[in-house]
This record gives sequence, structure tokens and C-alpha cells, in this order.
Amino acid sequence: MLFSKKKGLSIDTLIGEDTAIDGDLVFAGGLRLDGRVRGNVTAAPGKASMLVVSEKGMVEGEISVGHLVLNGTVKGPVHAADLLELQPQARVLGDVRYAALEMHQGALVEGRLMPLVQGEVKALPNLVEAAPVDEVTEAAAVDGETPAAEAGPTEKAA
Repeated sequence: MLFSKKKGLSIDTLIGEDTAIDGDLVFAGGLRLDGRVRGNVTAAPGKASMLVVSEKGMVEGEISVGHLVLNGTVKGPVHAADLLELQPQARVLGDVRYAALEMHQGALVEGRLMPLVQGEVKALPNLVEAAPVDEVTEAAAVDGETPAAEAGPTEKAA
């Protein structure tokens, strides 16, 4: 294993900075990309996957993986079924579909950010669906409490 475990998966394959791949790439497990891929990068179906694209890495094609940590450049659509981490040097020129998103200051997406609909999202341990705003304010009004929007600076809504 090249790197320590992160969120349950470890990097077991490295594509070096001076490596260029022309063609599609299918992998399982953890892959770190420091080089360039001209083609689609896809995780093997039914297997856990994590792709790390370093600030030196570039993909010209579609990425479809479970967990993506991006600090390089992608020219094409991105699909992260579990988690997408866009680090400060990340550049995406294409549409992005994700279950959960972490975006650092400096990351750039030139395309649409589209969350996966609930049926498409796998159960994430810390992903909790929020209650609609109408239900929260109605519940507070029924209990006779002041809704958060009307609370004073020192009051806190329950």
C-alpha cells in the first residue's frame, strides 16, 4: 500500500507524473493519478473505489467513481457516487454529479453541480436529510415558541 488509509480505502495503485495513458481506464480499490489520462476513468461496478487526482494530474474524459479527491484538472463530466472532495487546485470543465460534496476555497467548476437524487445516493454514515423549512416553522408555531427568523439576537430557537 502506498499511502495510509483514508475513510476506509487505501491507495494501492499510482500513475506517475511522467505517465500518459490514451484510452479508458477501469480500476477497483484506490488509485492516485499524478499523470495524464485521455479517456474515461471508471471504477469497476460493485466494488469500493477511490480516485485521487493530484495537482499534477489531468483527465480528459469522464470520471465515474465512488469517492473522488480532486486537486488537478478534469475536462469532462464527473460522477461521484459517494463523496466528491474538490481541493484548492481542483479544476472541472464539465458537469458534476455527486452524493456528498466538500469544496475548498479556490476550487473551480465550469459546469453544473447536480446532487444525486435520494434513490441514487448510497447510505452515507453522516448524511442526514434535513427537514423542509415549512415543517420546522410550523412545528415551532404550534409549540408556541418563536421561530428562528423572529428570534432576537440572544434567543435561540429550539
